[in-house]
Amino acid sequence: MTVPRIGVLALQGDVVDHMRALEAAGAEAAPVRRPAELDAVDGLVIPGGESTTMSKLLGIFDMFNPVKKRLDEGMPAFGSCAGMILLADEVLDGRPDQRSFGVIPMTVRRNAFGRQVDSFETEIGIDGVAGGLFRAVFIRAPWVERVGDGVEVLARVDSGETGLDASGGRIVAVRAGACLATSFHPEVTPDARVHQYFVDMVRG
Repeated sequence: MTVPRIGVLALQGDVVDHMRALEAAGAEAAPVRRPAELDAVDGLVIPGGESTTMSKLLGIFDMFNPVKKRLDEGMPAFGSCAGMILLADEVLDGRPDQRSFGVIPMTVRRNAFGRQVDSFETEIGIDGVAGGLFRAVFIRAPWVERVGDGVEVLARVDSGETGLDASGGRIVAVRAGACLATSFHPEVTPDARVHQYFVDMVRG
């Protein structure tokens, strides 16, 4: 079986842990900071960090347009936390000059679960990820408020709010075609099943 080469956008965020998880899932992992490195990968992970800062850095390093072009051409991508925000086509509570790639038709609210002090961990079920519940770590996490056509909801979490519909809480993981996005940080746990799911997407 071919070993996919998957890049991790290395402008900000937890690059090393994403690379470790990708390698545990059977991929070759490589940091991506410039267009030539992007050209050499089969898929891309956009890690957590601070989405407005990452948007600025993508411009400073002349990487926004090359990444956007590859995504529009169908390159598989996985965005976690800030990466989810960058993949969305609508962002709430962002800065006016903040840009996103707009490849997943969804509305994402920044810092929806609260500030750093409101970070939490919980067990969630993720559709398509076998092996039981996954320990999800939420750090200043967004959530998804709307999904458009072709977006599959993979996981939800109870946000503690009242009045939500019976479908099970806030959306925290989605897939749309070749793109995967999670509100949480799977790379900070030793469990590589979410990365395995993405590696299998890239192979497919």
